[in-house]
Amino acid sequence: MRGDARLLAVVTMAAVLPSPSGGGLAGPPTNECATPRAEWVWCDDFEQDRLSSYFEYDSAGGRFVRAPGVGVAGSFGMRARWDSAGQVGAGSLHLAIGKTPQAYVRAVDAGTRVYHELFWRVYLRLQPGWRGGGGDKLTRAMSLASTDWAEAMIAHVWSGKSPGPDQNYLALDPASGADPGGRLRTTRYNDFDHLRWLGYTRGTAPIFADSTAGRWSCLEAHVRLNDPGQSNGVFELWVNGTPDAQKASVNWVGAFTAYGLNAIFIENYWNAGAVRPEERYIDNFVVSTHRIGC
Repeated sequence: MRGDARLLAVVTMAAVLPSPSGGGLAGPPTNECATPRAEWVWCDDFEQDRLSSYFEYDSAGGRFVRAPGVGVAGSFGMRARWDSAGQVGAGSLHLAIGKTPQAYVRAVDAGTRVYHELFWRVYLRLQPGWRGGGGDKLTRAMSLASTDWAEAMIAHVWSGKSPGPDQNYLALDPASGADPGGRLRTTRYNDFDHLRWLGYTRGTAPIFADSTAGRWSCLEAHVRLNDPGQSNGVFELWVNGTPDAQKASVNWVGAFTAYGLNAIFIENYWNAGAVRPEERYIDNFVVSTHRIGC
């Protein structure tokens, strides 16, 4: 605050819906996963219980659960709850796709493809009266490259530091775990001491401001890994269909090619702890090889 020649990952932050039960811009169909598009690698609208398909699901002791009435238009969704001020973790979903370095990181597809182009989208809503900004962690895409989860790259999409002026905005914070020659520098998960940080870029849409609480945001981001030995990678973010933050000429992984994008996480982790008891809601999570939209 990661085969083909290039990797593209897009996280889409798009349409904002004024209430959980409708009004304003139209949200996705309640059962959009019943008719997935051919290019979709994964779809979870939470109308069915697909939680066992994630290679890791942390309910945080029942604080992050699939529940009726909390999703878009009153459908099923995921409810993340911080029970008290100071609580840090409120659960996570860890999805694996494509070729991974170990069987434990169990892919939802055939598990053989090295993805160089992906998009993912998620809807997010803060409860009315929410306070404290974005709560730090939201989602990331990465290339897990060893059995110890050394990461060849990480595409962080999280909120700006809180408390502070950036806390109401999303930001891109890309990092590389490989040197220019393609050798892994990292030796474990979140090996921050060995990451190359590639430039924090804050967005411009205040989706975590007090005034937006209670409304749905459909969120889209784009990551394209560089070609081997080149600095032509991309990381982009849209909020409500509008470009919000962009980085170009990114050298994500040097000449590393053993793995592509193979894990996407949705997280509820507040570094300094929640400022008060409160909830947020997540719905309609899709991963695709083409742009998804809202």
